[in-house]
Amino acid sequence: MLNDLKFSETVYGLGAGIFFIGYFLFEVPSNLIMYRVGARVWIARIMVTWGILAIAMMFVRTPMQFYVLRFLLGAAEAGFIPGILFYLTYWFPSDRRGRISALFLTGIPISGGIGGPLSGWIMQAFSGQHGLAGWQWLFLLEGLPSFVLGVVTFFYLPNGIRAAKWLTEPEKDVLESRIHNETRDKQHHSLRHVFGEPKVWLLAVTYAFFLMGLYGVSFWLPSLIKAAASRTPSTWAC
Repeated sequence: MLNDLKFSETVYGLGAGIFFIGYFLFEVPSNLIMYRVGARVWIARIMVTWGILAIAMMFVRTPMQFYVLRFLLGAAEAGFIPGILFYLTYWFPSDRRGRISALFLTGIPISGGIGGPLSGWIMQAFSGQHGLAGWQWLFLLEGLPSFVLGVVTFFYLPNGIRAAKWLTEPEKDVLESRIHNETRDKQHHSLRHVFGEPKVWLLAVTYAFFLMGLYGVSFWLPSLIKAAASRTPSTWAC
């Protein structure tokens, strides 16, 4: 993509980082909206717009288009993972929530393990087909599933236990009573109280440095691999 569009590593790095500005600005509003309109509508919206914007990346021609789409992609995706984790609290009590959340989050490394080789195959196998570069096919073919599953989500995801058609009324009563009894005595805190809590800042700073290392490597991993592959055995010894 960088070679075709004549983008420098600086342009790429700035575009990669702009994504997180949109994500940061819209993450909390996204979850507040989900709380108001319901998980079915909002999670479907996230996935559909996520897919559309990912596909739109195949039409990028200038650095400004790249920056704008990356920002919009971050804004569209914002709230997805925290929204899902919040949605799980509708269904599972705290004694099971950790395992269920971990099960959901394992999708991230699994998708990386599957998506990496698949992405490489798409770019190699489809390169030049119908006048499109391999990276354009990659955005198209990997954006479509998000769009399609977003539409499916709109029609099939229940907003909560009471809306689940596969549960009987006694089963709904049992599940709702467990969740209600657990949350009944929970305290609600203001945003000011949250930002005044040292543990929140400790977790935020720790996670920020973790993500800096993670994305700092992953964004440039193709370039690092390409550079390593071009080195001779004598250079490796050095």
